[in-house]
Amino acid sequence: MAAHQEKKLAEERKHQNMQNGTKASQGQWGRAWEVDWFSLASILFLLMFAPLIVYYFIMSCDQYQCSLTDPLLDLLAGNKHLSDIWNRTPTLTSRAAGIYSLWVIFQVFLYMSIPDFCHKFLPGYVGGIQEGAVTPAGVVNKYEINGLQAWIITHVLWFANASWFHFFSPTIIFDNWIPLLWCANILGYAVSTFAMIKGHFFPTNAKDCKFTGNFFYDYMMGIEFNPRIGKWFDFKLFFNGRPGIVAWTLINLSFAAKQQELYGEVTNSMILVNILQGIYVLDFFWNEAWYLKTIDICHDHFGWYLGWGDCVWLPYLYTLQGLYLVYHPVQLCTTHAVGVLMLGLLGYYIFRMTNHQKDLFRRTNGNCRIWGKKPEYIECSYMSVDGTKYYSKLMTSGFWGWARHFNYTGDLMGSLAYCLACGFEHILPYFYIIYMTILLTHRCIRDEHRCCSKYGKDWKRYTAAVPYRLLPGIF
Repeated sequence: MAAHQEKKLAEERKHQNMQNGTKASQGQWGRAWEVDWFSLASILFLLMFAPLIVYYFIMSCDQYQCSLTDPLLDLLAGNKHLSDIWNRTPTLTSRAAGIYSLWVIFQVFLYMSIPDFCHKFLPGYVGGIQEGAVTPAGVVNKYEINGLQAWIITHVLWFANASWFHFFSPTIIFDNWIPLLWCANILGYAVSTFAMIKGHFFPTNAKDCKFTGNFFYDYMMGIEFNPRIGKWFDFKLFFNGRPGIVAWTLINLSFAAKQQELYGEVTNSMILVNILQGIYVLDFFWNEAWYLKTIDICHDHFGWYLGWGDCVWLPYLYTLQGLYLVYHPVQLCTTHAVGVLMLGLLGYYIFRMTNHQKDLFRRTNGNCRIWGKKPEYIECSYMSVDGTKYYSKLMTSGFWGWARHFNYTGDLMGSLAYCLACGFEHILPYFYIIYMTILLTHRCIRDEHRCCSKYGKDWKRYTAAVPYRLLPGIF
């Protein structure tokens, strides 16, 4: 009888501990539940000024030959008023609205209607139906991975039109760049607002929703973890991967075509930007299944930050180098061009091999060889919302023994190469490396805060084994 009573009390304690662990996990894993004043101030700043920043950069190229200081100097000196600048800005046109609508509809069609066939004939490529990571609620979503296929179909049609059909000019994107900006903003705000409403009234999974009670924070950072329509249309995967990233290489190609039209040649700097950024885009789609395990899919909720950011910020500010080279064509000397190419390729190699090591380690559960020997790791545990206990292994060897985010180091090297291809006359093309440094450093801190909350003391053991974030011996 006493033994039975003791067993019952032990089970109750275990159940209580599981509930407490669940509450801790709910409160700590993923996006924040509560908003401090600094976070709220940052959110309000971005909501108010991020669209203006994008407009300012694009307007500076359109009206001031990519000078970031001349518009301000004009305004301060009284030579121009804000209304003068605004009145010279191209407005939304029916042509741009038609182009953008067809573009988005076409990408939705490719995403939803054509099952992936690339994995059937491309060795090493992982496509088709794949599983994502476990969500905080313990759900494992399935995805149709067909981004590489969508990219190939889109670009085959683009080159077919440029070479044979001539339905539209290859410069069509550049020629409608600012009117398309208004279209992108409309979609970005529309999808973010819809996601907010959906999270409140008809979420895909209520257990994977988070509410802070602060409208602005919830609007920006999102409520739903994986908002979906139907079984397969996943907002996060679609807007993260398409239409913005598929368009990235097309935008650069349009800039190159405009340079050819204006100056009769395409400079080696423009070719370098197209090649290096094209490698990055192709890498994204080749490894789209791996992307399902990254911070964007595994931790970020879907709100304005991703919805508007993927529609506007990514296609307009990640392509500034190509836009700048239309206004300021740069022909690099051989040494400079080779140096930029080597830096970009080395950065890509580090980025890809670091991610490959982690992916190999995960797929084999550590039963593999990294740099010729069995990888070292620290085993961690964590709880999902439903109280289920999971285990993870954090690798402490290979590139991951050098720094906890060494893949970001390679990413930053590639980002710097894009900027260096533009020479040193203006700061505008260097916005990308400045922004990426801030973004990836903040992402390091954000990711580690989540991991510390998720893994607890196991995370402290990991950081003791790998003490540096980005630069071994420095940071």
